[in-house]
Amino acid sequence: MNNTTSIYPFEYDNRFINNKVLLDLHFNMLKSRMIEEKMLVLLRQGKISKWFSGIGQEAIAVGVTLALRKEEYILPMHRNLGVFTSRNIPLHRLFSQWQGKANGFTKGRDRSFHFGTQEYKIVGMISHLGPQLGVADGIALAHKIRKENKVTAVFTGEGGTSEGDFHEALNIASVWSLPVLFCVENNGYGLSTPTHEQYNCQNIADKGIGYGMEAHLIEGNNILEVYAKVDEIAKSVRENPRPVLLEFKTFRMRGHEEASGTKYVPETLMLEWKHKDPVTNYTQFLIDEGILTKDDYTTLQNKIQSEIDENLQIAYAEKEIDYIETNELNDVYKVFKYEEVNEESNSNHIRFVDAISQSLKQSMEKHKDLIIMGQDIADYGGVFKVTEGFLDAFGKERVRNTPICESGIVSAAMGLSINGMKSVVEMQFADFVSSGFNPIVNYLAKSHYRWNQNADVVIRMPCGGGVGAGPFHSQTNEAWFTKTPGLKVVYPAFPYDAKGLLATAINDPNPVLFFEHKALYRTITQDVPEDYYTLPLGKASVLKEGSDISLITYGAGVHWALEILENNQDISVDLIDLRTLAPLDIDSVYASVKKTGKVLILQEDTLFGGIASDISALINENCFEFLDAPVKRVGSLETPIPFAKSLENNYLAKNRLENELLNLFNY
Repeated sequence: MNNTTSIYPFEYDNRFINNKVLLDLHFNMLKSRMIEEKMLVLLRQGKISKWFSGIGQEAIAVGVTLALRKEEYILPMHRNLGVFTSRNIPLHRLFSQWQGKANGFTKGRDRSFHFGTQEYKIVGMISHLGPQLGVADGIALAHKIRKENKVTAVFTGEGGTSEGDFHEALNIASVWSLPVLFCVENNGYGLSTPTHEQYNCQNIADKGIGYGMEAHLIEGNNILEVYAKVDEIAKSVRENPRPVLLEFKTFRMRGHEEASGTKYVPETLMLEWKHKDPVTNYTQFLIDEGILTKDDYTTLQNKIQSEIDENLQIAYAEKEIDYIETNELNDVYKVFKYEEVNEESNSNHIRFVDAISQSLKQSMEKHKDLIIMGQDIADYGGVFKVTEGFLDAFGKERVRNTPICESGIVSAAMGLSINGMKSVVEMQFADFVSSGFNPIVNYLAKSHYRWNQNADVVIRMPCGGGVGAGPFHSQTNEAWFTKTPGLKVVYPAFPYDAKGLLATAINDPNPVLFFEHKALYRTITQDVPEDYYTLPLGKASVLKEGSDISLITYGAGVHWALEILENNQDISVDLIDLRTLAPLDIDSVYASVKKTGKVLILQEDTLFGGIASDISALINENCFEFLDAPVKRVGSLETPIPFAKSLENNYLAKNRLENELLNLFNY
């Protein structure tokens, strides 16, 4: 019946919901509440390390989850226990996860709800709240491209809406009409920061109009309103794909996490929301309506308590996780079995930029699930014309112009990978990757190690100086990423290498940063096979063999070295082009060092903190007895990259290379 009496703090309208669903909603809310209450006891006993309570917010997680189909992805936050339990994850696995044991979902590598599971179509958060919103965009994009009529739901809090990723994700979803439900749990405080210090509009739902997006305000503690409204919207979105912004008004009855407490919350506010408790009110409603008896309720409590106790014993019986170094290292990347495809066709004399374009086009032909995303890459063909003609060849679904939002697009690429599609993201200039840094180093790089989810993403990085482009269009910032476990970094110097390595990078199911030096695009040419072929990552190329000095470099540095060596033919040099920086072919380096006894490592980047420093350290640690001179590093000046030609020429490492080479030769 439609209950309109005043004994409840809100109206329960159950006219169109059958009793089975009414009881399922109650069971899942109660189960979530009872598990939380037990976890708070275990926290005080020191049996779990941290807890982010969702007590008082159960109706949202449960209502949204039960309104979606089991095959539809949900991206919850750390207060959404009801998502996990409503998807029927075995409790002993959750308990093992919270205790850092092997039967959890992260092998002890991440805590609480920082995990995902493809089996249950749940993608957990990372502590940097924003990226998961863009990840939801990518998941939904894959559904839309495949015409699967599915919805993706993603959660955030009102505090998370202040992040730029919120804007980027909603804007992308709106522009691309993606079937995403953006679920904002407005629980009054971001840790201790109240809403009036977080945003200045009346409701977060009001922001929907700015994105041309449908938006709804929902009473988050009313389980029937949550379920009925989300069910109605989800059905509509499946038929008419579009994003919808949902703001759930609720309240967090405990601290941000238990240690922080709630002293900053006025007592009157706590009492007001205690009166709106979603579990106790709904339980009473079902009893009053004769749908649930008090005896049924007691039986249900006992059943849930038994399930909790039994599964806790299973988790307690599991031994502490063993540290096995090889297991840790082997799980950083998904296993990639390189398949060599040899060139068997005629060759054409083409430019570096043509080789990149050719490789990308042939990979699009090979991988029907490959999507390219970037600014101005469709009709315009990209600022360097790498994707010119791709729109006509592959269509707008696969060649996608993006808004200016690097973080959101990188996150969307992660979502595509989660939902079984490959992607190549073009950074218009490598410098702009700083705006997408967080999801690269914290999401793409860490997901496989954390919960066995690979990031099948290549990020193309047009980079480098010598083109008079100044501080923000000339950086070569590979060192930002070689430092980060979980990423692969490729940096070719020749068209032949660029084509084969890019093909392999796209085949590789792991995240790859693919650096392309802009100054080489139209100045370096080479005979390159017409057909598709691959080259292995992690294998350097020995361009010259000599006995005096090992000169190790990559990218434009290779061509600087070749020019300098042409003018110093009396010096016998082993010239090694690294080609890939992660994985690094350190064995080829060691072999050369043991032969020559003298080493010069050249990088275009500024010297301090670059990969030359690590290679130098490795040589000193592993080949010290073979050295006849200190290892020499050559890099660019420790300043930002200047614009004026005379300043840039003197900034670049090339200006110092010949002098340092001669000094080392004469040492």
